[in-house]
Amino acid sequence: MYFCQQPPNSAIMNPFPERLRAARKKKGWSLQDLANHMPVSISKQSLNKYEAGLMQPTGEVLVALGKALDVKADYFARPLMVDLPPVAFRKAASLPVKQIESIKETVRDVIERYLEVENLLQINDQFINPLPAHIVQEPEEVDDLAYALLKHWKVGIDPIPNVIEMLEEKGIRVIEIPGPASFDGLSTLVGKVAVIVLNHNFSIERKRFTALHELGHLVLTIDEAADQEKICHAFAGAMLLPGQTLQRILGDKRNNIAPGELVNIKEQYGISTQAIMMRALILGIINQSTASRFFRSMTGNKKENGMGSFRGNEKSYRFEQLVFRLAAEDIVSMSKAASLAGLKLAEFKDKLDAR
Repeated sequence: MYFCQQPPNSAIMNPFPERLRAARKKKGWSLQDLANHMPVSISKQSLNKYEAGLMQPTGEVLVALGKALDVKADYFARPLMVDLPPVAFRKAASLPVKQIESIKETVRDVIERYLEVENLLQINDQFINPLPAHIVQEPEEVDDLAYALLKHWKVGIDPIPNVIEMLEEKGIRVIEIPGPASFDGLSTLVGKVAVIVLNHNFSIERKRFTALHELGHLVLTIDEAADQEKICHAFAGAMLLPGQTLQRILGDKRNNIAPGELVNIKEQYGISTQAIMMRALILGIINQSTASRFFRSMTGNKKENGMGSFRGNEKSYRFEQLVFRLAAEDIVSMSKAASLAGLKLAEFKDKLDAR
């Protein structure tokens, strides 16, 4: 995924075909689905010609397309800023193709609006990876790297109050979008801009863990033959609960850990009880037999219902704050600010005026 200041080729000088295709895929619709939702009569074949750039719509059809796809008419004329190459999904096998395309286009839309806001405010923060290019082959190797990153960022080994806020302070754009249960998140570099996307519908502990898992993909140099997901899982756990912290809480060796102990740690550090036990196993605090016994006991309660919740907050504020700044300083019109925020004008005004 990359960010282009100028259109990359002549085909994108007319953004309408790609914009139409993107808006349709964001809805999760086929060409026939779009034809069925149009407020005016138009065939699937005509829509296909629009997307192929073989035919241009009349003004009436353009307005109808905007209504059907829930976008403003000027959306179709907006220059393309972000080009999407294939994006890897951790659970792609369980996601229908239409759902994958919908997520990708939703991500592209939010990233484009985010970068446009920053361009208007002349913000050009770039992400610099502070970790050395050490090739990681096993999950056990990430503890030292996680500790080095926490130290470099001056975060310390106490509970992280807000993971998303921490990442945004370090130059990473964090975006939350609604998604199906089978979509965890993703990370990418748009030029030199680091982006992490999270599923807005997940629990607070899962969002924290996923954000740091995706950070692992951005900062770690992982051997191609290694299990990347397992290594990034271990990295997320090490960021949330550093080894020396967990050993201080639990001790160096344990034969058993009570559920109440795990819940207390979960509520304080914002990490699931299952991730805590995996940390204890990786650090050698418990053995495989103890870990297996615990994970069997959790078979019917993977979501940890009734097992406490993180006491802190986990939310992205940066993007909304930047859009509020655009509106308050009259850099753009109120209508344009609402469009950038992805909100209806009345809803945006209410939020801006704190009503």
